[in-house]
Amino acid sequence: MAAIAMVWVLLAATMPGPLIARAETSAGIATLNIDTSKPLHSVSPMLYGLMTEEINYSYDGGLYAEMVRNRTFLGRENAAPAHWFVVQEGNANAAIKVDSTQGPSEAVRTSMLIDVAKADPENMAGALNEGYWGMAVRPNTTYKGSFYAKGDAAGMGPVTVTLVNNNSGKAVAKATTAEPTTEWKRYEFTLAVGNLATSAANHLTLAVGHTGKIWLSLVSLFPPTYHDRANGNRIDIMEKLAAMHSKFLRFPGGNYLEGDEIHQRFDWKRTLGDLVDRPGHPSPWRYESTDGMGLVEFMEWAEDLNIQPVLAVYAGYSLKGSRIAPGPALAPFVDDAMEELEFVMGDAAGTTWGAVRAKLGHPKPFPLQYVEIGNEDQFDRSGSYEGRYAQFYKAIKKKYPQLQVIATTAVKRTKPDVLDDHYYRRATEFFADVKHYDAADRNGPKIFVGEWATREGAPTTNFQAALGDAAWMTGMERNSDVIVMACYAPLFVNVNPGGMQWESNLIGYDAVWSFGSPSYYAQAMFAEYLGTVVPTSSITGSVSERFFYSVTSDPTKGKIYLKLVNASSADQPLNINLAEPVHIASDAALVTLSAADPMATNSIADRERIVPIKTKLHGVAANFSHRLPPYTIQMMELDAK
Repeated sequence: MAAIAMVWVLLAATMPGPLIARAETSAGIATLNIDTSKPLHSVSPMLYGLMTEEINYSYDGGLYAEMVRNRTFLGRENAAPAHWFVVQEGNANAAIKVDSTQGPSEAVRTSMLIDVAKADPENMAGALNEGYWGMAVRPNTTYKGSFYAKGDAAGMGPVTVTLVNNNSGKAVAKATTAEPTTEWKRYEFTLAVGNLATSAANHLTLAVGHTGKIWLSLVSLFPPTYHDRANGNRIDIMEKLAAMHSKFLRFPGGNYLEGDEIHQRFDWKRTLGDLVDRPGHPSPWRYESTDGMGLVEFMEWAEDLNIQPVLAVYAGYSLKGSRIAPGPALAPFVDDAMEELEFVMGDAAGTTWGAVRAKLGHPKPFPLQYVEIGNEDQFDRSGSYEGRYAQFYKAIKKKYPQLQVIATTAVKRTKPDVLDDHYYRRATEFFADVKHYDAADRNGPKIFVGEWATREGAPTTNFQAALGDAAWMTGMERNSDVIVMACYAPLFVNVNPGGMQWESNLIGYDAVWSFGSPSYYAQAMFAEYLGTVVPTSSITGSVSERFFYSVTSDPTKGKIYLKLVNASSADQPLNINLAEPVHIASDAALVTLSAADPMATNSIADRERIVPIKTKLHGVAANFSHRLPPYTIQMMELDAK
């Protein structure tokens, strides 16, 4: 049935003549009435955005382009570090272990000791790193790397760095650095790959050809990055984010902001500067974060996408229940948040932390409109958030009255500018609740739907989830006078075994490839085709309980955008009636996202099974009929004259 309907859409786009009929006259046919001359309210200019945190290997092993896993050799003392293995060529003999007594800085205090008992230039010894489920090697590509090293004595010889194919055992690129000294020093190398097949089946080796002891730490390897950022992000994933037409980035989380314990929170000051000055910390999702993705990198991420940052600050509560009481005990954390805001927005010449930012290469302040106090503080059963929020709110508003301050749960004594609501549901629950905000108090705080998703499908969503998402978004668009922002979560997942901690995610990837889920494409469609005004509209007649719609317009562009969602297995016939005096061009853009079955999805092996199809509708008028196929999300872009 869906396949036949899709053929009809394609025929409508390609065959001559107006295949769209004038409005059907049957009283049973549903009619969508639209009156653009009667606007209800404006659409929030920040409606759709991105939410991010370290989960599912979102940064390390995901967006953050570092290829070396466990680059600072965290692990059990005197044991081989995780994801590293000894290399013993020919008759060479060596052992590797974690050494927590040797490190290149106060922040990075661990290293890997390679104890070489026997080696020569023809029979080298060292260690290899397996990467994050492999290392992506692409043809004719240059990789840049570095490491810190020291030897126990002179005479160790140079360090040979090699990218090796797992299957052939052959080097695909090789470089040699200077001989390490007896003091910690940073060494750089470049690996240039020739014309070969793209593959993740590769690893990195570092080896020497002489006996002795050598310590390594902060071993790093980067491919080309988005906008050529040093310490930057994967190009393919950033391109997918750019294609979402988002307006903001909410960071650093989420649970990742809070940490399991207070000392494991996102401590922004420890994420600044050179990587050797960043110790990293445990994430709440049972793996270590390198903090290579620090506060500056988050800001650059938003800058590269030309979107607004939405900054969350730690508010004195962590996931396992630790909390700081409002008052004097909380004051240092409020001060820390104020310093963070100064780092982001402060003048380079006139503020302490603005000067720090400038020294790190960003003399111009970053833009900031919204700051969120904590995350999901409804889980703090002590009720301390009321006082904690008020303490942060008062300090922020005193110095930065222009900032909009977001509360993570309802508070009574201090009215927030914005309230953050979170929803994780099945599709049927979203279908039943699309009118959730229709009766919201327009005099209350604005709403930030800061985390939401239809949780169906793993590791990324299936088409049923996309239908649930699209239905919910029609309700958010209709209520975009009170909903100022919304962002789906989680954003990322590494699809390799062990890479997922949370099901139903937006973008999946392995070391080489990435793909958008059906929900990803629904999000992108809704964000791209969005007007500035919600006009008056209504639906009458026979309509499915699983049919949903949204109408927005952009008078300055002369555009009307219709979002139509059919989550049923049956066609939905529809009359579309635009009130006079509007005149509609006879051709309209049509974007269709559809599937034969709600369980259909995309995967790393079939990355574009479900993607939007752009066509044209001919014979459009102010009053015309349309038939929406089963399991379909459609966007119409009408030109209003």
